[in-house]
Order: sequence, then C-alpha cells, then structure tokens
Amino acid sequence: MAQSFGVPPAPRRTPLSAEEKIRGVANFAPLVIEQLVTTGRFRVTADTPEMVELFQNVARRVGDTLQRPVVSYANGRDIVITFGPTG
Repeated sequence: MAQSFGVPPAPRRTPLSAEEKIRGVANFAPLVIEQLVTTGRFRVTADTPEMVELFQNVARRVGDTLQRPVVSYANGRDIVITFGPTG
C-alpha cells in the first residue's frame, strides 16, 4: 500500500503487559485521589478500550482506598472519575 506524501503513518500501540497494568493502577491511583479530594473529579484521555479498562481499575482502587463510592464515565475519547452518590 502506498503512503501519501506529507501524511505520517498512524502510530501503533503496543498492548500493556500484565505488570504494566498493575503498575499503572498503583501509580495513577494517588494522582486521581489527589485530584478528587482537591477538585472533585479527574479527567483523562482514554481513547482505547485498554485505557478505559485501566482507568476503571484505577477508579475501583481509589474507591477502596477512600472508602467512598467512586464512579467513572467513558465516552470513547475521555474518562471522568468522580465521587458517586452516597447513601
């Protein structure tokens, strides 16, 4: 297949390994906790199913750590993590 001049090829994403997923959750959780406590929400680009899954796992970890309901909303481009309803 010929490539158009002036158009860079689309980057190929390498799937995260199991270890990278575990480290990602562990490393992102404190950042998300800080943002939730400070501003009430955390938003990040999550444009692949793999990244949505990663940040949903982060949201679960944050909820467990804070012992509060935490929800995540993904729209195919971004994911928002925020506090869920109580009671």
